[in-house]
Amino acid sequence: MEMALRDTIFYDESSGGVTFSGGEPFMQHAFLQSLLKRCRDARIHTAVETCGFVETEILLNAVPFVDLFLYDLKLMDDTYHKQFTGVSNKVIIENLKRLAEVNGNTIVRFPLIPGVNDQENCISRLGEFVSSLGNVREIHILPYHAFGVEKYERLALSSKMRDKKPPPAENVAEIAGKLQNYGLKVKIGG
Repeated sequence: MEMALRDTIFYDESSGGVTFSGGEPFMQHAFLQSLLKRCRDARIHTAVETCGFVETEILLNAVPFVDLFLYDLKLMDDTYHKQFTGVSNKVIIENLKRLAEVNGNTIVRFPLIPGVNDQENCISRLGEFVSSLGNVREIHILPYHAFGVEKYERLALSSKMRDKKPPPAENVAEIAGKLQNYGLKVKIGG
């Protein structure tokens, strides 16, 4: 909190604040909740980046102290989600529904990965679902980049994404247009 308070002048000048990210910040939910409350008391804007894979009660308990949720949504199909992430997306989708019911300041972030979630059916299911929530501020398309591959190599770990290439800009723009057709406010990048 001392570090966050040191930058108050910058938050005031930029209308910024503190963003909690990770990994998954809700993995340390008690610590996160404590810092969120202290930021609220200090009138510091807060944002939390989450994949939503957390107990619903923990997520909803944080709502009063979070000004902006940045919510990653990778795949709508549970089978594909398990294949690419190792976990089911059922909790993730349910949590986003619940969050949209109680918080209108959520941005859905869609990490676009060629060959994983750039197919027409993935885009249409995403567009249908997010537009059905009615209380999501916008959707950000985050085109895949290979920055993490080098980190894996330095840690002597194998990366499943080693052979993936970033999507061409024209493909990203086309997908943005398709999502806009669902009435969504879409931004490329985050």
